[in-house]
Amino acid sequence: MVKFRQLLMVFMAIAMKCVLGVEAPAQSTTPAPSAAEPSAATIPEAKPATEAINLPGKGLAQHPFVYCGEWDTRKPEQTIFIVRNGKVVWSYSISNKEELDDCTMLTNGNIVFARRTGASEITPEKKIVWNYDAPEGTEVHTAQPIGKDKVLIMQNGNPAKLKLINKKSGKVEKELTLPTRDPNHVHGQFRHIRMTKAGTFLVAHLDLGKVVEYSKDGKELWSIPAPSAWAAVRLKNGNTLISGNQNGWVREVNPKGETVWEINKDDLPGISLHTVQEVERLANGNTLINNWIGGVKKPDWPTVVQLIEVTPDKKVVWALKDWDTFGPASSTQLLDQPGVPEKGDQQR
Repeated sequence: MVKFRQLLMVFMAIAMKCVLGVEAPAQSTTPAPSAAEPSAATIPEAKPATEAINLPGKGLAQHPFVYCGEWDTRKPEQTIFIVRNGKVVWSYSISNKEELDDCTMLTNGNIVFARRTGASEITPEKKIVWNYDAPEGTEVHTAQPIGKDKVLIMQNGNPAKLKLINKKSGKVEKELTLPTRDPNHVHGQFRHIRMTKAGTFLVAHLDLGKVVEYSKDGKELWSIPAPSAWAAVRLKNGNTLISGNQNGWVREVNPKGETVWEINKDDLPGISLHTVQEVERLANGNTLINNWIGGVKKPDWPTVVQLIEVTPDKKVVWALKDWDTFGPASSTQLLDQPGVPEKGDQQR
């Protein structure tokens, strides 16, 4: 019976070709897709889980910048990078037993940086031209250049001391003892502090959960609650920009203590804030956020966007995620910003 059907189909094909001049449709050996199962042409191609998502901006080419970050425990060392024209053009590494969390390039090309066990200044030729070693049992996470000859450091310890040091003479020209929650828990006391243009000291009390402005003599002039404050920057408009080390937040407050602008953990579509460390207000009004990896498991670090530039209306115009090159982000100085860094012209 089967043989008869096959002969009949061959006869019909010959007849169609002779009468109509066309070929009969070929018999497919592949079943047609059902309505519930889309054909291969309609199934999107699977992408590797590690493939980078498209982020706004030009990647490394967006700005020239100095980048440093603490606690890159994937490696035996951590590194300061200089990026220009989309490429790393200079780097300098220290032991991962230390921490990089305050790095500033001066107008002469030298870089002043805090390293937990002290602070240093290095030339483009990688020569250390100034060095401060913190006493045993203390830590230094702030190194702010003040003019050509001075550096402001914050020495966590028992007691904790703000120090303005003359680099040439080594003399401590100003020293203030600041309060802490636990004098014996030195690591969590302070990260960034800053001298303002007015000569006051703006202090982010990480362990006390507040930001305080002190006079030259250590008198409290202004204060605002700020849970886990990592950094505080006095802006040119008189407001204060604060970063949050816990649950990721950035907040701008006016002199009355009112919040006039803020970004919280999940306010940016597709980008989560984790631990916000240094923040910078740019000349164009945008804000640069260093998004550190606090609370993120090490295998998931590559999912974290390290640098975020956001407009006043919270639009992300640049987001950098490059874990092949960099570690966690603590301190970033954009080199295309106007002003003299050692004069405090940049709002960081």
